[in-house]
Amino acid sequence: MPKRCQLTGKGPRAGRNVAHSNVKTCRRIDPNLQRVHLQSDALGRRVPLRISTRALRTVQKHGGLDAWLLASEDRKLPEEALRLKRRVQRAIR
Repeated sequence: MPKRCQLTGKGPRAGRNVAHSNVKTCRRIDPNLQRVHLQSDALGRRVPLRISTRALRTVQKHGGLDAWLLASEDRKLPEEALRLKRRVQRAIR
């Protein structure tokens, strides 16, 4: 399973460990992903997602999954979130 947030697309980054002797070694910094079930009022069910904790906080701040999806721009969303947004828009109409 890829280590990528399904809502924001946030993935692993490269970084460096720096020892006391100033020796630098490459490392991988993975996002803090959690498995959650977010309630979608438009779809009338819970949607299972694997998202970062930062995305979870943002969704809660915007008032839920539907509100966050409708407020976000299409070009900033990954493919999975875009499909979910389209389903929510169809359910609202």
